[in-house]
Order: sequence, then C-alpha cells, then structure tokens
Amino acid sequence: MFTGIIEDMAVLKQVSTSGTNRTFTLQARISPELKVDQSLSHNGVCLTVESVNNDTYSVTAIEETLQKTNLGSLQVGDKVNLERCLKADGRFDGHIVQGHVDQTGVLEKIENKDGSYLLSFSYDDQKGNITVEKGSVCINGISLTVVNSSDKGFSVAIIPYTWEHTNLGLLKVGDSVNLEFDILGKYMQKILSNRH
Repeated sequence: MFTGIIEDMAVLKQVSTSGTNRTFTLQARISPELKVDQSLSHNGVCLTVESVNNDTYSVTAIEETLQKTNLGSLQVGDKVNLERCLKADGRFDGHIVQGHVDQTGVLEKIENKDGSYLLSFSYDDQKGNITVEKGSVCINGISLTVVNSSDKGFSVAIIPYTWEHTNLGLLKVGDSVNLEFDILGKYMQKILSNRH
C-alpha cells in the first residue's frame, strides 16, 4: 500500500523487451536503499524490484500493465515518480493508494494561477470510475485533491513544491497519465450499482 506522497524521481536509463514484457532500468537517488523483491510505485504502478546495481535498479511490466497504464510509452530519459510502500510506523500523509491503476487519462489544460497551477484531465467515463469535489485521486502516483469534478473529467490544483518535485511539471497538454481512483469511492459505487 502507498500514500501518494512522492519521495523521488527516477530517470529511465534503459528499456528491454522480452516477449510481451518490458524491463525498465532506472537511476534514482534511493536506488542503493532498494532491495530485490521490494514493491515500488512507478507513476502510480506497483512493480517489483528485480535487481539493484549501485545507483540503478530494474523492474518488469507485463503486457496487462503496459496496456492499462502509460508505462508502455516511456522512453529513455523520461522521469518517473517513485514511492516506496508505506511503513507501518510511518505517517499517512496522502490517501490509500494501492498502486493498481484503473485507467489512463489525458491532460486537457494547464492554467498558471500565479503561484499554483490548475490541471484539467479527461478520462473514459464508460469504465465506471468517478471523482467528487474535495475527494482524492491519484495521478501518476501522486495523491491529489479534486477541485472540480464532472462525468468525464476533473481538475486538481498543484502547489509549487509538487510542480517542481514530481513529473507533473514536465507534462504537456495531450499527455497520458495514470489514474487510480479513490478505493472508498469505488466500493461505494459498486455497492450502490448492485442495488435494484
């Protein structure tokens, strides 16, 4: 389990393909602290560390993951948000994030608010996911609060620290992002949709 509080950004150094799988080798400040078999969130996708070599480490994404996330479009040099799993004695600063991306969304608009940024995203509402104003959503592994919510989209306000210390500040209109919707909202929606 994760909280959506990004602790580092990795740089993608190498991509190799084996069958339908892709192995990513990344360089990060926290690489020497990682251990083989450890769960690590990459842009909100929980992947298992397979090897560690000084300041780099490798993880593999299978076909299912590549189809449902934006990891398949990563290229060498791209920056990836990282979060290690929640420690039992740690603070719970974000919200419950599982590292299981529900779908991708598209960045539709960036508004500079003279000290902050308002980012607007669209997503396929046919997949049954929802947002609510002042509720939580996870974008590329980042726990954020929904400012405006509609059936097919939502907006989030980004503070300068998040803009500078995550890959949100590198996004352009039209870019794909990984979305994980709030687990409590998903359970409530499932319960209500089963009532007749």
